[in-house]
Amino acid sequence: MTPATPVPEHPLTVAAVQAEPVPGDVAENAATAARFVARAPGARIVVLPELFLPAYHPPTLAADPAGTDVATGADGLVDDPRLDPLRQAARAGGTTVVVGAAVRHPDGRRTISSLVVDATGVARSAYDKQQLWGDERDLFDAGRRGATLLVDGWRLGLGICYDGCFPEHGRAAAADGAHGYLCPSGYLAGSAHRRDLYYAARALDNTMYVVFANAVGGADPWRFNGGAAVYDPEGRPLARGADAGEDVLVATLDPRALAATRAAHTMLADRPADQGLPRTVLRG
Repeated sequence: MTPATPVPEHPLTVAAVQAEPVPGDVAENAATAARFVARAPGARIVVLPELFLPAYHPPTLAADPAGTDVATGADGLVDDPRLDPLRQAARAGGTTVVVGAAVRHPDGRRTISSLVVDATGVARSAYDKQQLWGDERDLFDAGRRGATLLVDGWRLGLGICYDGCFPEHGRAAAADGAHGYLCPSGYLAGSAHRRDLYYAARALDNTMYVVFANAVGGADPWRFNGGAAVYDPEGRPLARGADAGEDVLVATLDPRALAATRAAHTMLADRPADQGLPRTVLRG
């Protein structure tokens, strides 16, 4: 049971952003996102935090869904003029941008989603968060399927924050042939231990790169703790941000390192098809 696709031929430069959005101001936050994209010249992929466009601020998301959401058509495309600066930045840099949004679907569902703005400036709702955390369930619907982004021969599984706390989510991406895992997130102050453990573990579990973006700043109880990072396939940080302050963390994903790690640590090839075999119960 090996990964579905071979290792890519060429390196891929990526950027993980930690930044502080303005609650409820999608236009301003899209302009801020565009500025961060411009700060990562040469990066083919830039990942921004969970719900970055409206900001992860549940009181605002509950009070003004019309103002905080972006709408998607049946084809998944997002045509919202507030995103124009971000589209322009993606085109100018030849960059694919992954950014968190609150999305309203044609069938009425409201999801925490990752928008992908490709290098031509086309924006689409690419992935809806499958594992909702806490009170998110009062505001949003859970996603129904996984997603993989293809860029320059690299297969990149998409996750959002709490998704990455479940080993099965990252493993599903790896089983689909992912070489990396992109996780826009919103970790609150006080969660640094878990923040740094989960995504390093997903990298090593699946011998794949992980790009983790996180919000920073804000006011209690919605104060976020940065620590954006890019992890190598053994779970070591290639780049990591501080717990405070905005930053852009740039790293290059190396296919040779990916191949060497998968040759040395063969969990994906060795994993059994079924872990549900009968178990022995012992009494002490």
